[in-house]
Amino acid sequence: MKRIFIAIKIEPENTFLRIHSSLRAILGNEKITWVDPSNIHLTLAFLGDTEEERIKVAAIMLKQKCSGFGKFEFNLSGAGVFKDFRDPRVIWIGIENSIKLVGLYNTIKTGLEDTGFKTEDRPFSPHITIGRIKFLRDPGALRVAVEKHKDSEIQKVTVQEVSLYESILKPTGPVYKPMGLFRL
Repeated sequence: MKRIFIAIKIEPENTFLRIHSSLRAILGNEKITWVDPSNIHLTLAFLGDTEEERIKVAAIMLKQKCSGFGKFEFNLSGAGVFKDFRDPRVIWIGIENSIKLVGLYNTIKTGLEDTGFKTEDRPFSPHITIGRIKFLRDPGALRVAVEKHKDSEIQKVTVQEVSLYESILKPTGPVYKPMGLFRL
């Protein structure tokens, strides 16, 4: 069994790195697990613990569904939190509405369902997780830090492939090991 997910790898550029660094500096005394810039990605589907044979099924489906989809772009824009500022859990970078991204998500979700994988029922809410909040001493500082970037234009992302990753949990943080790349 391997813990797997399907994602789009994001290569953070200067503005993204500057915002990430700024938030880390401002919130440095808080208990937040920050995502290493080398691990930045947009999750399309989290499949969790999956048997080897099922991983092969997922890979075959991804090859079929991604092939010929065509490369596209979307914009990273703004910052925010999930759930809300009263009970924040995740700090994220936003993604401007992209018809092609939603189309890719729906194509992969349908492919997963057609091959017997269980998918999430909640609506697709594309975002880039940059921090997971464990505990906050000063929620006001979080609000000020995040709202400073809520309207920031961050970067354009060109999507040419989808990745199937294994997530290996370690005490120092997760390691994402690519198991397959699927060209669009």
